[in-house]
Amino acid sequence: MTQGRFVFIVLDGVGIGALPDAAEYGDAGTNTLANTAHAVGGIHLPNLERLGLGNIVQAEGLRPVANAEGCFGRMAERSNGKDSTTGHWEIAGIVTQRPFPLYPHGFPKDVLDSFLRVTGEKGYLGNKPASGTVIINELGDEHVRTGYPIVYTSGDSVFQIAAHESVIPLDRLYEICHLTREQVVVGDHAVGRVIARPFVGTSGAYTRTSGRRDYAVEPPGRTVLDELSAAGIETVGIGKIDDLFTGRGLKRTIHTTSNAEGARAVIASMRQMQTGFIMANLVDFDMLFGHRQDAGGFAKALEEFDVMLPQILAELKTGDVLLMTADHGNDPTDASTDHSREYVPLLCVHPGGRTNVSLGTRNTFADAGTTVAEFFGLRGDSLAGESFLSLLR
Repeated sequence: MTQGRFVFIVLDGVGIGALPDAAEYGDAGTNTLANTAHAVGGIHLPNLERLGLGNIVQAEGLRPVANAEGCFGRMAERSNGKDSTTGHWEIAGIVTQRPFPLYPHGFPKDVLDSFLRVTGEKGYLGNKPASGTVIINELGDEHVRTGYPIVYTSGDSVFQIAAHESVIPLDRLYEICHLTREQVVVGDHAVGRVIARPFVGTSGAYTRTSGRRDYAVEPPGRTVLDELSAAGIETVGIGKIDDLFTGRGLKRTIHTTSNAEGARAVIASMRQMQTGFIMANLVDFDMLFGHRQDAGGFAKALEEFDVMLPQILAELKTGDVLLMTADHGNDPTDASTDHSREYVPLLCVHPGGRTNVSLGTRNTFADAGTTVAEFFGLRGDSLAGESFLSLLR
């Protein structure tokens, strides 16, 4: 078994160009990174640039380098879908053939009747696709008056439940979401995630809190996390990794409230670990800026991560691997507030290994998970994808 650490960072929503089938998803012409850079007149990412990011995507302010310090490429999604659950599952070795159900006109009556019966709630508000920040200000006053939870969805396969913390306390909101996950959205209605969306504030000034919690479907097969755990390899999940994999295969979990906190948790975990796997999701790009069509905020978040990146690189030892990628796109300049069907970046740093190597276009995100398995000396027969570890060494 390899005596080293594999650090895997998912830059949530940072796509780098429309996939060939993007038009089928309404995403023709999307390119989260390039379109964000264009919208702000150029983006400054010198540390990602020197690793080779500019060698795989053209974007204003981002240059290709002749001698990249990392190995670089891009990955295409083979699963049917463009949501976080599907993307992370594929990264971890599961290709999803049947997409999760979508509800562009809201949830059917039988689902909501079941919701009321199972949870014991007296009513609900909303039941339509919406931006979370918009719907809490649209329906927040009525929610406070009636006590009814706000139910809504989006272009993704999600059943979101918003509630003011003074009206429905966090523990009760989490209970409602758990019951909904286990007994309501099941069978043909098994959405990818049920999401708790607590908020605070007063009329006209409601704001969401960091108390979000995701309740995902149980992965339908073995993931690289399961394989590592079974082999006795230490695994740490940072951010919403725990939620997306329903805790499976993780020895330790760290919930975070921002990209900066996530990056600090990565560094702290590296300092505590001699050998093992760290998987982190940095969600601000997607949650705070992609879904809100905020290109300026998206660009700033990328530049802030770029500033933090050298601290992570400084913790790497000979034999370690750092892999950075994404789970889908979320172009803040397109006509939609939802995810976009895009290629995702693939940047790897392997001290003591090779540099300036093109990893090409991988035909599935699962190549990343299979590479993790090989790094730790596992066959990974249950995982889709092909390892590219030999290109790093």
